[in-house]
This record gives sequence, structure tokens and C-alpha cells, in this order.
Amino acid sequence: MGNEAIARGALEAGVKVCAAYPGNPSSEIIGSLAKVAEEMGIHVEWSINEKVALEVATAASFAGLRGLCAMKQNGLNVASDFLLNLNLSGSRGGLVLVVADDPAGVSSSNEEDSRIYAKLGDLPLFEPASFQEAKEMTRSAFEFSEKLGLPVLIRSVTRVSHARGNVCLDELPRSSPKPRFEGWLRFTSLPATSSHQLLHEKLNKAKEMAEGSPFNFYRGGEKPELLVVTSGSGWMYSLEVLINLNLRRESGCSN
Repeated sequence: MGNEAIARGALEAGVKVCAAYPGNPSSEIIGSLAKVAEEMGIHVEWSINEKVALEVATAASFAGLRGLCAMKQNGLNVASDFLLNLNLSGSRGGLVLVVADDPAGVSSSNEEDSRIYAKLGDLPLFEPASFQEAKEMTRSAFEFSEKLGLPVLIRSVTRVSHARGNVCLDELPRSSPKPRFEGWLRFTSLPATSSHQLLHEKLNKAKEMAEGSPFNFYRGGEKPELLVVTSGSGWMYSLEVLINLNLRRESGCSN
């Protein structure tokens, strides 16, 4: 399951604190982590709302641990007040926020594209297209977060979170870092003007890092007549069209 792949990616990244508020299509992320919490020596909790869940994961980050928070699209509205200050204060340990959108409102009262929050907050965002990418991008997001000193968003959708497919697993870390809160560090968004300038510098660094990302790839001929640029679940739909129209050979796609 896509949500299980996200949970596995967090475990492979060495996550230590996980918090969420239940809401489909995101619920299985924290549910999967809760099943192995004792075995892996991690803290997993259902928080009283999404804002508190993000604050719990952020507290871990401030103490130098890796933290993950998960919610559905409605929940990001609840957590947005804190998120849009957290982008200015920055983070320390890897901090990943997973938001699972629900196109067509399969289990929701609304439809919403949460990617706009990444644009509003000048924050990096990963959008997995497959179950394997869901795991790999989650693990990579923690590394991005620590290098930038910023929370990183992962945007999933129902067709990724609640679909199933094969995933190749990697080793789980055995290290157990100790939390350490440095009193001299100031995690504050004030003054906003200088913090905003620093945020833009971090975003420029994120752009440089993204240029060399293995998640950017091209499949097709050398000089195609038509080029489709896509991300997330749109990639799978595009590939399905090529298969149904029997155009894979012309496009240079191998599978």
C-alpha cells in the first residue's frame, strides 16, 4: 500500500517521532508506524488535531531527531497557521509533513490541491508517482530537510496512498540518536523580513539540489514530436495511455 511505503521510507530514514490526526486517505501511515513503534523504539501518537501533530513532530526536530507528521488535505488547513511560521523559523532534525489529497472526494467532503501550501510557504515538496517512489521520496525528504533546515512536504493522493504494488526494501538503521535541545538556538520567525530573506536563500539551495535529483528522469525518443511533462499520479496515468494506445515502442519506453 502506498501509505505503508511512506511509513517504510520514514523508518529507513531513522524517524524517531511520528504524529498524526486520522483522516483518509492518510490514516494508514501512522497506523503502520504504530504497529512497529515498540520494536523500532520510536514514539508514535494520534494527536488531538493536525496542528498539534505538526507541533509534536517539530519538537522532535528542534531536539535534533527526525520527525514525521501525516494528515489529509483538510488537516493541512488546520495546521497551516503553524506551518507558515515554521517555514521562517526553520527546523533542525529532518522534518517531513505528509499530506494525502483526495481527488474526487472518495472519502472527503471536499477536493483540495495541497501543493499550494508549498508555494505559499516557499517550501520543498515531493510528489511520488508510484509505491517505490513513495518510499524513496520519503527517505530522501528527511535528508533534504536536514540539509536545508526546513520542513519538507510530501503530497500523496488516494490513488497512490490506497493502491497497492511491489516495493523493494532497504536496510533499517540501527542507530539511536539522543534528543538534545540547545538552549542558545532561537527557533522563532521574528524578525519576519530577515527570516523571509533567509528562507528564499534556502529555497534557491533546494532548487540546486533538485536539479540533480534522481527523481527527475526522461523516458522517450531523442527527438519526440510530443513531450508530456508530468509528476505524481499524472505520470502513471500518462504511462497507462501509452500502454493502451500501444505507443510504448515509438516513445522509447521499455516497460
